[in-house]
Amino acid sequence: MQKKPLTKLIHELEQEMLRLGYTQGTMQFYRRRWQMLLQFAQERDETYYTERLGIDFIEKHFQILENDFERKLSQPETQELRVIRMIGNFQLHRTILRRYYKHKEILTNPYYVELSHRFKQYCENQNYSKVTVNHYVKQSERFMDYLVSQSVRECKDIDLTLINNYIKTLAGYTYKTVEQVICSIRAFFRFLLDVGETDKDFASKTPMIQARKQTRIPSVWTKDELKKLIAAIDKGSRKGKRDYAIILMASVLGLRCTDIKNLKMDHFRWEEKQLVFTQSKTREPISLPLTPEVGWAVIDYLKYGRPNIESPYLFVKHMAPFGPFSEADHLHQLISRYMEQARIPKLKKRRGMHSLRHTMASMLLEKETPLSTISDILGHVDTNSTAVYLKTDIEKLKECALDFDEVSSYE
Repeated sequence: MQKKPLTKLIHELEQEMLRLGYTQGTMQFYRRRWQMLLQFAQERDETYYTERLGIDFIEKHFQILENDFERKLSQPETQELRVIRMIGNFQLHRTILRRYYKHKEILTNPYYVELSHRFKQYCENQNYSKVTVNHYVKQSERFMDYLVSQSVRECKDIDLTLINNYIKTLAGYTYKTVEQVICSIRAFFRFLLDVGETDKDFASKTPMIQARKQTRIPSVWTKDELKKLIAAIDKGSRKGKRDYAIILMASVLGLRCTDIKNLKMDHFRWEEKQLVFTQSKTREPISLPLTPEVGWAVIDYLKYGRPNIESPYLFVKHMAPFGPFSEADHLHQLISRYMEQARIPKLKKRRGMHSLRHTMASMLLEKETPLSTISDILGHVDTNSTAVYLKTDIEKLKECALDFDEVSSYE
């Protein structure tokens, strides 16, 4: 791709940012920095943007050295570094990468907005789980937003070069994330072919990356870490009663975060001491033994902790507006808060609610529970999904303190 002079590059970047709806205050900040960069380039008699130019600019004006880029930067430092990285990415990909999507609609083009609605309906008709539908739609919208940034007005103009260039923008993401994004856009390509928006089978021509689950070692908790985590919970407070029950659901029964959030009152068969529900991921029904520890924690929360609101869901938010947790809430902040209070160090590999599920499964394995039984308890359709726990550190797992005897006896 032929390089464009820095002045023209910045002008085109500015137009793209305006299209994306960046606020006036943000635009004023970037324009001030761009003027400083243009002046810096003029002093060095440089016409085109290079990575070296950007690094030297940051070092001179903001005293952020190249060696500092890999350390944890302050928010102002990150913002200054974002200025030159955005220019470099736009020069390379002709789009703005790593945008913050949380509070904005990704698509504004009427054609793509309508297409996104149709794709969502298509996914629902395929009987995908709600989580999968939302993930596919979100990733397809990001791809369509990229198409708009490349002046592609209709899907019939998509080609393999464009798809390949989009995949290049994923550089820097984890292997698993890239796998999930490609899986999503392949589903989108199958939809485009089925509804006649394109006559090319891009899904079959887009390589699928298969992440090897057997090589991924799950995060687990040690005996001391679990004790400290649970001890940090204020079980006397209303919110603490809720959080304690939630953590037991994951660490003793091995429930997925989504299933914990979706639990309803009628899922509890108290007389039979069973928890019966349909899993959100597999759509398969599952019945688990309601251990005394979990059962009493739920009863304590219902009697003395849960806000008095009309909601069929067991666990609800304790701040207005009261109601169930959102689909996007993975309860990671719940774990992080108690880790911080318990002074448990945060590892490079993030540990959230799912790591408690990993710990339960690994402990059952250590107790020589058959893999097929663990698979049933976890709700895995395929025992190959459960076999990943064979890779865990057995010696570390022996330190785990939670009593899983009643769960492991479930066959």
